[in-house]
Amino acid sequence: MDSYLIQVNGHGDHAPMLDVHLKNTGNTISPGKVKGRKPRWAVRASEMSKKTFNPVRAIVDSMKVEPNPKKAMISLSLGDPTVFGNLPTNDEVTRSVKEVLDSGQYNGYAPSVGYQSCREAVAAYYNCPEAPLKAQDVILTSGCSQAIELALAVLANPGQNILVPRPGFSLYKTLALSMGIEVKLYNLLPEKAWEIDLEHLESLVDEKTACLIVNNPSNPCGSVFSKSHLQEILAVASRQCVPILADEIYGDMVFADCKYEPIATLSTNVPILSCGGLAKRWLVPGWRMGWILIHDRRDIFGNEIRDGLVRLSQRILGPCTIVQGALERILHRTPPEFYHNTLSILKSNADLCYAALSAIPGLQPVRPAGAMYLMVEIEMEHFPEFENDVEFTERLISEQSVFCLPATCFEYPNFFRVVITVPEEMILEACSRIQEFCEMHYQGAEGAQDLECDK
Repeated sequence: MDSYLIQVNGHGDHAPMLDVHLKNTGNTISPGKVKGRKPRWAVRASEMSKKTFNPVRAIVDSMKVEPNPKKAMISLSLGDPTVFGNLPTNDEVTRSVKEVLDSGQYNGYAPSVGYQSCREAVAAYYNCPEAPLKAQDVILTSGCSQAIELALAVLANPGQNILVPRPGFSLYKTLALSMGIEVKLYNLLPEKAWEIDLEHLESLVDEKTACLIVNNPSNPCGSVFSKSHLQEILAVASRQCVPILADEIYGDMVFADCKYEPIATLSTNVPILSCGGLAKRWLVPGWRMGWILIHDRRDIFGNEIRDGLVRLSQRILGPCTIVQGALERILHRTPPEFYHNTLSILKSNADLCYAALSAIPGLQPVRPAGAMYLMVEIEMEHFPEFENDVEFTERLISEQSVFCLPATCFEYPNFFRVVITVPEEMILEACSRIQEFCEMHYQGAEGAQDLECDK
């Protein structure tokens, strides 16, 4: 047996050495044959990949429909505020990144949880007496979606369940199912501006419930919970000893007649992982900068959850270092009028859209209070030729070239979601086309009955 010395890269002054013994068969080195095994190709997709399912993509990709070639396409489906160029980020935000890029100081690896100075900047920005934060309470992530993924992964094991809003952001279910976590859907109430049905929520809790997801302000509803309603939600979580994963990516994106309350500022004992980021308020979703804020004043999470988040963050070694380097500048240099202008545009679009759709027979929009969305109920009994919201929105595309997401994507049939970040003239044109479409297909009570009898 000959000895071969292999050097392995390491850190410090001396690299570690491995003394490896291999079978020498003359001019070649052979590991020998594996007994009882006939080599063959057997490459299969992992179980996690098979369990990963995005309901939005599944529904949208199955909508085999072409828009009306005589009308320009108007897409009100994508929650990306940058698409039409009417909502650019602030010049100070862009300048901050340019300065960091030119400095050449942020081209290497950062700690997996983010640079200490950047965590300090986020903690200082969100710190308040009601919900104090320090740098160790902040985990920087690759966008808010990774923040949600890490929060779910640290709180829930395969076989446990999480409580998810209906209607709600589809990513919660996509991530949970891929991890073998069951999803239990609790109802939101459109007649109460999408407040949570608290009785239904509490009825879903069992010994396997790992966490409650609260999305406020809401995608897809555009709703903003009042302080009193948030306190009611916390009371349920406290009684049932269930931690909260707060998706607050639209935090502070609320209209002037409403107030946003971070749920952690109202909690005295319920531990909360609050997920946020730059994407929506600063209008830079592609920059992939998010964070988890750990609120645990009673030390219920303890070190275990914090250590777990650190270990999980080490899987991809943290978010973009350039944006991290610019983070403190972005948080402190962005002028208040930028936020006000963005919200003014969104509020104006929301009002225009709500007023226009409210005047259309067969539609019942729910007035939003923030975020970038508006939900519209389809009174399906007045559109009997359509089976459901998916078919309704398909025909809206083919006849009017207006694309709205069917709310089946959000587990809430017979509604559709409108994105209100598009330019005002496009909102008005889209609403006009929706009106034309509905007038073409609307059936009164008698007409609907006659159509049903003909089927």
